[in-house]
Amino acid sequence: MSSIKVSVIGCGHWGKNLVRNYAEIGALFSVSDLDTDLAKKASDTYGVPHLSFEEVLKSDATGVVIAAPAAQHYRLAKQALEAGKHVFVEKPIALDIGQAEELCALAQTLNQTLMVGHILQYHSAFITLKKLIKEGALGKIRYVYSNRLNLGKFRDEENILWSFAPHDISMILGLANELPESVYATGLCHLSPNIHDVTTTHLEFKSGLKGHIFVSWLHPFKEQKLIVVGDNGMAVFDDSQDWDKKLCTYSHQIKWLNGLPYPEKADPKPVPLEVSEPLRNECEHFLAAIQSKKTPVTDGFEGVRVLKVLQAAQESLQSGQKKKLKNKLGDGAFFAHDTAIVDDTASIGKGSKIWQFSHVMGNARVGEDCIIGQNVMIGPDVQIGRQCKVQNNVSIYKGVTLEEGVFCGPSCVFTNVHNPRAEVERKDEFRETRVERGVTIGANATIVCGNTLGAYSLIGAGAVITKDVKPHAVMAGNPAKQIGWVSHAGEILKDDLKCPREHRFYEVDGKGFLVEISNTQMIKKS
Repeated sequence: MSSIKVSVIGCGHWGKNLVRNYAEIGALFSVSDLDTDLAKKASDTYGVPHLSFEEVLKSDATGVVIAAPAAQHYRLAKQALEAGKHVFVEKPIALDIGQAEELCALAQTLNQTLMVGHILQYHSAFITLKKLIKEGALGKIRYVYSNRLNLGKFRDEENILWSFAPHDISMILGLANELPESVYATGLCHLSPNIHDVTTTHLEFKSGLKGHIFVSWLHPFKEQKLIVVGDNGMAVFDDSQDWDKKLCTYSHQIKWLNGLPYPEKADPKPVPLEVSEPLRNECEHFLAAIQSKKTPVTDGFEGVRVLKVLQAAQESLQSGQKKKLKNKLGDGAFFAHDTAIVDDTASIGKGSKIWQFSHVMGNARVGEDCIIGQNVMIGPDVQIGRQCKVQNNVSIYKGVTLEEGVFCGPSCVFTNVHNPRAEVERKDEFRETRVERGVTIGANATIVCGNTLGAYSLIGAGAVITKDVKPHAVMAGNPAKQIGWVSHAGEILKDDLKCPREHRFYEVDGKGFLVEISNTQMIKKS
C-alpha cells in the first residue's frame, strides 16, 4: 500500500490501464472523466470516488495522472501543478514547445515532480539495451532505426507521427544522449486529408549517428522493433516476441576480400531480461520520484526534447524540407531555453537547466544537475560545481568559484575588483572569491571580492560580506557580522548545538570553529 495517492484523469482507451496499475499498487485516490459512465465504471471496479477535475484539484491527492487527449495536456498539467499536485502526463507533454517549457519552469519553481509517459524507457529490454551500449558491448553506435506499425487505431485529432513516434524518439534520444542536428520527414495521407497515416523520419546527429523512424497505422500486422547497429555488433529489441527473445544481440562481422566487403553472420544471442510490466514500472517510478524528490528518467525536460523533434518532423512533413535544430542539449544532455546563450567553449554538466535570457560565457564550467535561473550571467572561466542553484538576476564574474551545492539567492551580487573605474582597465587586479560547499547566499546579499565563504555558511538577505566567513557561520548586516551557527542541513542551531532536522551534534573548538561530534562524544560531554 503506497502512502502517496494519485488521481487519474481519463479512464478511456489508455487511462483505464493507468487506473488498474495504480489501484493494484494501492495508490489510487480517485478517478475522473468527462464521460461519467466511464468514470463510474472505474469507480465501481476499484472502490474509489469519481470526481470532477475541479474536485481533484481541491482534494488530498498527492499527484495527478493525466491521460486525456493531447490538446488538453498543457491546461490540465498547469492547473494541477498550480494546485500543488505532482503531475504525470501522457505523451506528448504538450503540443507547443513554449507551453511545455512553461510547465517545466512551473514545476521547477514550485518544486513539484513533472513526468512524461514515455513508457518504453521503463521496459526492462530497453533498460538492458542501454546498459549494453554503455558497457561498449556493441562498440560505437552508428545507426538506430525503429518500426512501430499496426492496423489502427485510427485518430482524427492527431496524425500517426504524434500518436506513435514519441516513444521511438524518446528511445533514440535516450541512446544518442543528444538532440539531432537535422530532421527530415516524409509521409502519406490516405484516410483523411492532412492527417498522415504513414511517416518516415530521418535523424542526423553531430556525433555521426544516423536514425530513422517508420510509423504507420495502415500496416497488415503489428510490429514494434528497435534495431541498433554498432561497430562491434548489433542488437534488436522486438517487443512482439516472447520475453526470452525480446532482446537479442548479433555478433555479425564484415570481412574484406579483394577489396570487397562480405558478411560473416552469427546466430542471435538472447539477452536475459527481468519479466515485468513496463507500465507498472513507469507508475512505480512516478511514485518513487515523488517520495525521493529525485528527477524522473522521463521528466519534463525529456518531454521537451522529444517535442522539439516531433515539431521539427511535422514542419518537415509540411514543407518537404530538412529542418535544422538549434541543438543546445550538447553531449552532456543539459537543457537550455531558446533565449539562453551558451558559448561554444563553455561546458555544461548533465542534467543542468539554463533558463530564459541567461548567458554562460566562454570556458565557464557548470557542473551536473545545476539550475541557472532567468537573466543570469556566468562570466568567462567561472567554475561552478554540481547541484548548485543560481536564482534570477545574478552575475557571477571571472574570479568567482562556486563549489558543490551552493545556493545563490535572487539578485545577490558578486564583485571582482575593489576599486573599479569605467575608464581604468583593472583586469589584472581581479581578486578571487571562493564559495565553499553547501553555502547559502540570501537574496540581495553582496559578496565583496577576495574573500572565502566557508562551507555550509549562511549569508543573510541583504548582508554585505567584507571578510572571510567561517564554515557554518550565520552572517547578517552591513558590514556583515556573525550572529550564530547553522547545521549542514541549513538549520539555525540553538544553544545545545543540535540540528533539529538531522540530529547531528556540534561543538565550538578551541580555535572558534564549529565542528561536528559523535553521539558518544556528546554523551561524554554531558
